[in-house]
Amino acid sequence: MMPKEEIIQSTCGFCYSACGVLVTVTDGKVTKVAGDPASPINRGRLCPKGLSAVEQLQHPRRLRHPLQRTGARGSGQWRRISWDQAFDRIAEAFQKTKEQYGPQGVAFVQGAAKGLIDSYHERLANAFGSPNFATSGHVCFLPRLFAAKMTCGFYPVPDYQGSPACILVWGANLAHTRHGEHFQALEQLKKGARLILIDPLPIQLADRAALWLRLKPGSDLALALGLLHVIINENLYDHKFVARWTIGFEQLQAHVQAYSPEKVEQLTWVPAEQIKQAARMYASLKPACLQWGNAVDHGLNSFQTARALTILRAITGNLDVYGGDLEPLYPLPGAGSVKVTLRDRLPPEQWAKRVGARDHLLPLFQRILPQSLVRAVLENDPYPLRAMYVHASNPLLTFGNSKAVLRALRNLDFLLVTDRFMTPTAALADVVLPAATYLEYDNIIAPPYYPIARIQQKAVEWEECRSDYRIINGIAERLGLGRFFFENLDDFFDLVLEPSGLTFREFREQGVLTGARQAHKYMKKGFATPSGKIELDSARLKEWGFDSLPVYHEPLEASADEQDLAQSYPLILTSQKSRFYRHSDGRQIESLREKHSDPLAWIHPDTAERLAIRDGDGVYLETRQGRIKQKARLSEKIDPRVVTADFGWWFPEKGPADLFGWAEANLNGLTGDSPPFYAEMGSSQFRGIPCRVYKAEE
Repeated sequence: MMPKEEIIQSTCGFCYSACGVLVTVTDGKVTKVAGDPASPINRGRLCPKGLSAVEQLQHPRRLRHPLQRTGARGSGQWRRISWDQAFDRIAEAFQKTKEQYGPQGVAFVQGAAKGLIDSYHERLANAFGSPNFATSGHVCFLPRLFAAKMTCGFYPVPDYQGSPACILVWGANLAHTRHGEHFQALEQLKKGARLILIDPLPIQLADRAALWLRLKPGSDLALALGLLHVIINENLYDHKFVARWTIGFEQLQAHVQAYSPEKVEQLTWVPAEQIKQAARMYASLKPACLQWGNAVDHGLNSFQTARALTILRAITGNLDVYGGDLEPLYPLPGAGSVKVTLRDRLPPEQWAKRVGARDHLLPLFQRILPQSLVRAVLENDPYPLRAMYVHASNPLLTFGNSKAVLRALRNLDFLLVTDRFMTPTAALADVVLPAATYLEYDNIIAPPYYPIARIQQKAVEWEECRSDYRIINGIAERLGLGRFFFENLDDFFDLVLEPSGLTFREFREQGVLTGARQAHKYMKKGFATPSGKIELDSARLKEWGFDSLPVYHEPLEASADEQDLAQSYPLILTSQKSRFYRHSDGRQIESLREKHSDPLAWIHPDTAERLAIRDGDGVYLETRQGRIKQKARLSEKIDPRVVTADFGWWFPEKGPADLFGWAEANLNGLTGDSPPFYAEMGSSQFRGIPCRVYKAEE
């Protein structure tokens, strides 16, 4: 008898790029996942993570049933329970906490972005009444989003279809983290576009760059201000656009005089002549687009760095033009709306009770900071925070100052974690729920980087695993909040699709919605700012008590012990993410682990020789915060003053006895969560940290 085979068109859910996939189902079992050639994003290509989908689905270590802790926290002792028992236990713990401390006594932690599921999780927090919804958004995407909106009224996205003459890639390792955009950029380079790369690391695009500026990690804002200095002083800016469509140019012009190329060279290590070359190339080759990445968010200057880069786009006339940076016209603008998240159910007086409220962050930032969350648990500051729901996250690896995070997680009365695998964070939980992979449920994927919405279709069911939607529904029902949720999830998707005029059934048939590609919209309606113009000098920021122009702050503030610190920790630490993993996810997937088996610290050969380190040696990386161990890799393309470490490492093979080796190579064992944080977003210094490196004992 011939096997029954079906091919399902769907969308990969391992990151937020929305790559199209074709899922082959043979006799009810997923046998293959391949790239969809019809997808305009990935055009049939898949990254290693996407290619591992079947292995991830069927992995023997996958969580298959709800688990309840039976031994001491972190002892690895569990018993299998039913879903009803799990929901009863969760509701009991949450209600008890609410009765004792109010709904704010329960925190909700959201991890790696999964689109609508994130909004559904936030919906639960708001329906429950907790203002304590925490993410890592302060160091991931949100500084760029809010800075751009404050400056020009929208989040600019490179228009590769418009054949840019120049591509400026700033802190974005596209080959490892933004698969579709990487290939779009390569296509334009083949057509003759010139590439300027701003990155201290020798990423894949470095070999294609006309100019590669290897800046000192953490000095991005100083370099951006240096480029602005050259462009303004050499009259390379778009005079007509600046005069008609910006406010605050005179103030900006005066401000950047303090950032001459010679001064910026001292701050960034980039030669003054290279700064001038980059500024002239970006300003003169039209149109030019700017592709920024997560590295922009990883420091004290995160928000103002993104402001400066938006200003750079604006004064050169590259905003809202074909081949420059466009405003995406999203087909589903309401995917994160109040109707979806129930943000309006959280009254102002309850939002004012959030932990960290006294930090007075940017009013647009409606999240709590991880460091505020940890402080509240450990110090009851400003009140006891006793229960936590960790969703699609591994805070023990991904939050700064991981030692404090461990103490906080151990200190909770109740910890709930949903995940696909047992992780170091999940190993500390009271209840662990098995989450489905993207192959096991329907969804709508609407990424922030493309004006597109795509169908994700269920291909199979696996054991007792449930989608995050169904898990949240079950919790809400037990908490008496079922009226705010959707027993039939098609009804929820219908709500999300309302702006399109489609039902979810109709959308499934269609498969994709694409927003229009349109430039020069500002000529008819202006920019979506209070002035209707691009606000180089922001009156709103000044009114709120923030810098109205981007002001550079050194990552290491001047202090009495600065000289001693430089002697004790003479190198500068930065980090990178592997193309084989997303954050801390995937270390147990054999096909991925074979390709990147160990955490790697990249060092210049001269530095390694001075420290008696050979390629492949185990090395300790140490900061004032702590010490970790990774494996040395040597590269002449790394600045001799820089060392880069791998992010997100733990060791599933080591078992739960020491929480899967969570501390051995964990980059966040080297980062802190103490002030200073940058004013607008509370961003911590995750790059540009003084460190030292030495050979590990055998």
